[in-house]
Amino acid sequence: MPQPEPSEKSLLRMQKFVANYCEKSGTVTHPDPEVTEAVVKGLASNADVLGKPLCPCRFYPDKQEEIKYRTWICACDDMQIYKYCHCLLFVTPEGQPITEYLPEDHEGRRIYGVIEDPTPDKGRPLRDKAAEREIERRRRPS
Repeated sequence: MPQPEPSEKSLLRMQKFVANYCEKSGTVTHPDPEVTEAVVKGLASNADVLGKPLCPCRFYPDKQEEIKYRTWICACDDMQIYKYCHCLLFVTPEGQPITEYLPEDHEGRRIYGVIEDPTPDKGRPLRDKAAEREIERRRRPS
């Protein structure tokens, strides 16, 4: 089923959030504007339908159940702990996801290798939650 078009209000809210989060995290949006637009529209649509900007780049057996967890609500746990954006919304200026802080067996490391953080002094407010996140990642792979 295709994602419904988001409301203008949600779209503007998500665009503002993304710009602010880029500044706060030391990242930029993907250099291909179509990638950024698609992810922002998905976040805005999920905000309209679910009341939360659930990551649109993942599959969830039950989105209503998923929003009970904080894990994949943007800015998701992976972004706040590891500074890694699965959607490629928050990336380096070269358009690469930051993988430096990911566990070695994480899919992002396997796919992209190690991509260093160009702004290590910014972002990762939940870095101290990495051990908890890894337990959850193994138990609840959504």
